[in-house]
Amino acid sequence: MGELRADWRLRLRRGGAEGPVCGAGVLLTQDRMLTCAHVVGEPDARMWVEFAESPGIPPVGARVAPDGWLPGLGGAAGEDIAVLALDSPRPQAAPAPLGRRLERGREVWIGGYSQAFDDGMWLSGRISGLHGDWVQLDAGTNAEVVRPGFSGAAVQTRGARPGTEEVVGLVVSWRGDLELAPPTENDLAFSYMIPVDRIAELVPLVAELSGPDGWDRALEQRLRHWFAGGEEPAVRFGVVAHGTGRDRALQHQLHRAHLVCRGGVTRPEELVETLVERLRPPRYQRNAYRDWLLEGGDAPDRSDGGRPAGSGPVLAVIGLDEDPDPAALVPLLARVRTLGFRLLVIFRRADGEGRAEVARHLLVPALEERAQTLVRRVERIEREWTGLRGMVESASLVPRPAVDAAARRHRLREVELLADPQDQLTELKLLLRELRDDLDRASGSRQPEQPGPRSRDGLDGASGSGRPEPPGLPGPRTGRGPEERR
Repeated sequence: MGELRADWRLRLRRGGAEGPVCGAGVLLTQDRMLTCAHVVGEPDARMWVEFAESPGIPPVGARVAPDGWLPGLGGAAGEDIAVLALDSPRPQAAPAPLGRRLERGREVWIGGYSQAFDDGMWLSGRISGLHGDWVQLDAGTNAEVVRPGFSGAAVQTRGARPGTEEVVGLVVSWRGDLELAPPTENDLAFSYMIPVDRIAELVPLVAELSGPDGWDRALEQRLRHWFAGGEEPAVRFGVVAHGTGRDRALQHQLHRAHLVCRGGVTRPEELVETLVERLRPPRYQRNAYRDWLLEGGDAPDRSDGGRPAGSGPVLAVIGLDEDPDPAALVPLLARVRTLGFRLLVIFRRADGEGRAEVARHLLVPALEERAQTLVRRVERIEREWTGLRGMVESASLVPRPAVDAAARRHRLREVELLADPQDQLTELKLLLRELRDDLDRASGSRQPEQPGPRSRDGLDGASGSGRPEPPGLPGPRTGRGPEERR
């Protein structure tokens, strides 16, 4: 089992786009990759990196990164590693999931680019035992032993379900008992890999990425889903501390935002100027937009008729609590939201200043809008059910929601009258969950969700699974990167 395609499995050519295929590699971050030193050949060599399984990601040149050349001494079987720096980052490519745990007998699979198989060739085997600092891989037959072109390829465990596989090593060599090539000419032949735990001893970046806080895959998935839009509230809030695996996952997804503002770095005037440039109002209205965004008051007339809230581009505000006056910045963001922008708001500390303002002016209005939309859908389903009842067979009717739409509408009005924004958030999340259950029953897509634990990613759970808690706060676009004001 496992993903059929992976962004992180790389094909390498020496020299440039027309150079010969010479091996494979593994993407570590958006601008770093791992391969064998003997694939690169020389520390000053230029390589061409191709995302062979994801042709939508442009190829890129690469060279050995600082401190990334570990060729070993005299062919020592402990170091044959090169960390390459990409000429430009590829944040749209998901990096490899690294794992240090090895189990004897565990089945693994390997994809490489041997001669006559430049489009890819797949082999399987099992983890056997140590061979110095390397690990032996046993194949079912000699024909399944690695061959030239596989060096630098990921040795990957078979996950029980997609997204759970891990890269546990890097193909480095093979050996036959008769020292004959190819492997099939020998009586016995084995593949060898450098395990990730050995690479982690030599490469600090790999140690960090393969550690317990190396990456937050759950947060990455939730962010990707939110950026894609659709059935999501227009404001997403989270707490992501600096230098953590969550922070790495967040930074890797920011290319999906249209604009990025950083607290304590981007001044409000700079943000407003960027927003006005993006909105492109008539020249005579630009000062009115600037004044309104910065100071409030009456909104300027919009010649385009306006855009529904939450239907437009994404503004990511990273480290709002690091702004000199985060509470004063929130009303500006609230006005930006009314222009149709979707907002990703990240705090760096759970007790950061401005939480109450974010709840009152951003989260509550966004969840109310979402609840209004879903209530209207439930009302439409009920009207359809009432209008067709008795006219068609019951099996042809859309299932009636479990609760009358009028009761849902009344419940929403009651929530809107609550004085405490924290209470409003709690009740809105519960109402949204119930409305989604109503709609899912009507479509027959799934059974009602059971209450579960809150997600561990620290992001607001309005669109995630799990029973809503009093949030105490914390509690699509690809291709070119975002505009970022510094």
